[in-house]
Order: sequence, then C-alpha cells, then structure tokens
Amino acid sequence: MQADKQGEQAILETYAPQTEKLTAKTFDSGFELAHDSYNAITVASDGRVYYVLSSDKHDVAGRMYSYDPRTGKISLLGDLTEICGEKGEKFISQGKSHVEFFERKGKLYFSTHVGYYELIDGMDRLPVNAPEGYKLYSGGHILAYDMKTGAFEDLGILPGGEGAVSMTMDVERGNVFCISWPLGNFIAFNVDTKDMKNFGATAGRGEGGTPGKDFRSLCRSLFVDQRTGAVYFSTASGDIYTYAPGDKQPGKLGEVDLRIDYFGKYQPEQPGSMGYNWRKICWHEEDEVAYGVHGNSGYLFKFDPAAQKIELIERITSSLSRKSGMFDQFSYGYLGFQLGPDNETVYYLTGGPIYVNGKRLGGLNEIGKGAAKGLENLHLVTYHIPTGSYNDHGPIFYENGDRPLYVNSIAVGADGGIYTLARIERNGRTVTDLIRIPDPLQKSKNG
Repeated sequence: MQADKQGEQAILETYAPQTEKLTAKTFDSGFELAHDSYNAITVASDGRVYYVLSSDKHDVAGRMYSYDPRTGKISLLGDLTEICGEKGEKFISQGKSHVEFFERKGKLYFSTHVGYYELIDGMDRLPVNAPEGYKLYSGGHILAYDMKTGAFEDLGILPGGEGAVSMTMDVERGNVFCISWPLGNFIAFNVDTKDMKNFGATAGRGEGGTPGKDFRSLCRSLFVDQRTGAVYFSTASGDIYTYAPGDKQPGKLGEVDLRIDYFGKYQPEQPGSMGYNWRKICWHEEDEVAYGVHGNSGYLFKFDPAAQKIELIERITSSLSRKSGMFDQFSYGYLGFQLGPDNETVYYLTGGPIYVNGKRLGGLNEIGKGAAKGLENLHLVTYHIPTGSYNDHGPIFYENGDRPLYVNSIAVGADGGIYTLARIERNGRTVTDLIRIPDPLQKSKNG
C-alpha cells in the first residue's frame, strides 16, 4: 500500500490535475472472509442500509447485514445458506447476492448466487466437481426479508442449479425477473402466486459458453417500465429484449439496439468485456424513460421503450478519464450507478487514472474476465438531468490514504451518506466491507 500512497502524493503534488478529493469512512461488519461484492446494497424506507458481504469459499456463505445511520449500529441479519434452508445439507454455499434489494409491503426481496467457482480451461466456471464431502451448488434462491419482524422467507429456487446474476422487480405487481448464471436463462416469478417460468437462454450459452463460439457476457441490470409491467434487458450483441407477463417468450425490439459507434466495437463471443450490454439502468417514472450507462465507454444515455429510441447524453466517466480518452481499468465497467433521493441526479462511482510524475499509470491491454486491468482511483461523478450539469467530485481515499478498490455498488442515503462495498486492508488481509462517502450535494446529518 506504500506505493499507492506515493501515487496519491504524485496526483496531489507533482502533477496535481485535480486537487478536490473525498474521504470515506470504513466500517467493520465482523466478517473477515468477506470477498468482492456486487450490487448488493440498498437504503430502505426505514433509513437503514441493507447489504450482503460475499464469500468465495465452498463452505462459508455470504452474510446479510443492516447498518442504522441514526445509531451507528451494524446488525448481522443472517447467513445466506441458513436463510435458504441448506444448513447442514453440504451443498456448495450460497456465497453471495448479486442484486439490489427491492422493497414491497414492508419486505425486501432479493436473490442469491454462487460465490465459489471451479477453474476450467482457464476460466471461473460453475463447479462440476464438488469439494470432498460436499454436493454441487443447489441453485440461487429468491428470498424475502420482513423489516419489522426480521423473518426471512424462502420463496423459490432457480432451476438447473444456477445462480441469479441479475434481478429486478415490479413491486406493484409482485413480479420478479432474473437472469441466471452461467447459461443466462431468463426467469419470471410472481411472489404472490409463487408461479415460476423459465424461458431459456437469453444469449448463446451465456458465460458457460466457449470463447470464440457461443460465449456471451450476461446482462447485469434489468428494468421494469412501471406503466406496463414489461421488463427490458440487453445482450452482449447489442440487442434489447422485452417481456410482459402473459407473453409466450421475450421478444427482441426491432427498431433500436445498442450497437452504437460511441460505445466502441466489441466481439460479443469473447470474454473480458460486457460487449454492447448496458452496465446499469434504472426506470425514471416522471420522465417515462430509463437512464443507463454503458460500462466500458462510460456513456450516460436515455432509452424510451415506447418510442424504441436511445439518446446519448454525456460521457460520465471521471474528468481525468474524459481528458485522457481512455477506458477505465475495470474490464466490465462499474455498477455503482443510481438515481439520487431527488430523483433528478445520477450518482456514479467510477474509475479515474492515477498519474505518477505526470504520467498515467497503465494496465493490461486485455483481460479474460470481469476484473481490474490495473490500479486506478475511485471517483464520484454526479450528473443533474434537468440542467445537464456534470460534476466530478474527485478521487476518494480512506482516512489512512488507502484507495477503495473493486467498488461495484451504490446506495445513496437521505442522511448525507453514499454507501458502497469496497476492499479494505485490515489486520494484514484484504476484506470487503461497508464504507460511507460524504455526499457533496447534501448537508450531512451525521457529520
């Protein structure tokens, strides 16, 4: 970490392209095996921050927590394997949740995913050989958590022993939509009737396919048009699909796609990027459009599903990335994208290049999975939709000067805090845990 701190000094003193910075507070949830986490954090209506810390061990499950900004208390809510009713069953653990929480009638809905992989042909795959004494992964579960009683409910399990790599929910109608991993099956589930439909693969053989043939990176973010209840998702080839309950199959939109020159050129059958997939997207009820970001290029866009039209707005990468013209170092782009409490401002946790003695620190040219090609800073970018105001609030550091790394989640609270899950050096090891970044657009209520 000493080299990291020297790099920081080079930014602030030697080259000094941007002196504004933010200082994040770290928390200790007490899970010393916590591994990289994606999406799994939400601020609920009770003001608490709910999050899942992942595990990459076959015999250690991910854990769900809550943090109350009013009291500063962190509570362990449950072990994912136990919540799924698999304690003592010796299945490969329910290692993570890869999705946000969706609130409906006092309950939070979410799903689970596998966190332990088997290296097959040089790639992390769904295990086909279980560790001795264990059984293969049973499949991701759709779960509900009652915020008042603290009770969990196991609603259903995804077919085929696959995890849920992405999920959204129509909270009005009670419909959950998932894409499974690794094959990328599209699944619809109603939480009231418990009816589950598996519509099969969305793109080739998903991330279980063979590179150069039927491999396709899978969509990590779906959204529901609240007017109609229809869900939308993208593919690595740039197609956009929609499904409304009652349809026989998801259908491809014929008038619009994501094969946009400004997004870049991709080979969808090769791993190492999300291809033409949008990285993160969310529905905006008042504007009746979805706002999303393409991960590799960092372009903010709006998508009108009724008109089947996409309009690029602005590149919302860090100001240093915009100046350099280079992609960020995380090969899939970043998931820390959300509309803020005012429903007008996009908050984006993204990468920014590190400059040492005036020169940009580089990384690998290619990488065969979703990971960092090289070291970079974490930046907070905001974009105010009505005025078109872009603001890079600078790099983010911990109080000891270390950098938050592998940040792919965000939850913006009304307490003046932006919450995410990040790598932290603690007691001689790297763990992932909750951190809080002061929101420069809000007056903090908690210091």
